[in-house]
Amino acid sequence: MMMNISILVRKDVSINTNIDYTSPSAEFTFDVNKSTLFKKDSRNYINVLGVDQLNTLENTSLLDIFLSKENVIEPHYHQNAAELVYCIAGAATVSLLNPFTKKIQNYPIKPGQVANVPQGWWHYEVATEDNTHLIAIFDAPTPEVILGSDILKLTPANIMAHTYCLDEEQWKKTIAPIVPSTFIGPVKGCNRVESASDQSPCKQKKSYMKPCQYPYPYPYPYHYPSPHTYPYGTYY
Repeated sequence: MMMNISILVRKDVSINTNIDYTSPSAEFTFDVNKSTLFKKDSRNYINVLGVDQLNTLENTSLLDIFLSKENVIEPHYHQNAAELVYCIAGAATVSLLNPFTKKIQNYPIKPGQVANVPQGWWHYEVATEDNTHLIAIFDAPTPEVILGSDILKLTPANIMAHTYCLDEEQWKKTIAPIVPSTFIGPVKGCNRVESASDQSPCKQKKSYMKPCQYPYPYPYPYHYPSPHTYPYGTYY
C-alpha cells in the first residue's frame, strides 16, 4: 500500500544559528576518548566535549567522568550552565548547596539515575563504588567552571583573614597542601588523618535518593578573566 506523507513547515518559525552546515569544515562526530580535560591516574579522569571539540554543537556540552571509590569531583560551580549528572556505571553521591534554603542536599545515584544541578549552584560528586562512570551534561557550548581549590588558593590570605577574622599565618598553613585546579581529590600522595567530622551522618549510608541536609554558608561567586586557563599546569 502506498502512503502519502506530508510534512508541514511553519513559515513563522526560524532556526537561529551561526553554523554553516554546508561547510566542509562542519564536524558531526568526535571521539571523546581523545579529549582529556584532567587525569589523576588511570582510574580517575575527565574527558570533555564542547564546541571546541565538535564545532556544530550549540547549547550542549558534556564531561565524561571516571572515578574510583571515594574519589571526589571537587566542590565547584558552573557560572554559565546547569548540569545534569547521569550515572552509567558504579554509584556516586551528587551534593549541592541550595542557595535558597542554605542547606546541602545529597543525592545518591546509580546506573540510569540522574541528579540535576541548577546553574551557578555550588556542588560536588563523590564516587561510592569503584569503576564509577558519570556523564555530566550542560546547556552551554562549553562547560565553564570555578573550582573550590582555586578560590581557596587564589584569594589573598590577608583578605580571607581580615574578612573572616582568621589568623593569617594559620590560614596560610591550613591551605598550603591544597593544589590549585585539583579537579579530582584527594590529590595523589594525600596522607590526611581523618577527623571526627568524617563520620558525619551525611557520609553514612542513607535512604535511597533522599537528601541529607545541614546548614552551610553559600560562597559569593566571582569570575576568572579566562575560565579555561590553568596557570599551574596539571597535577598527575
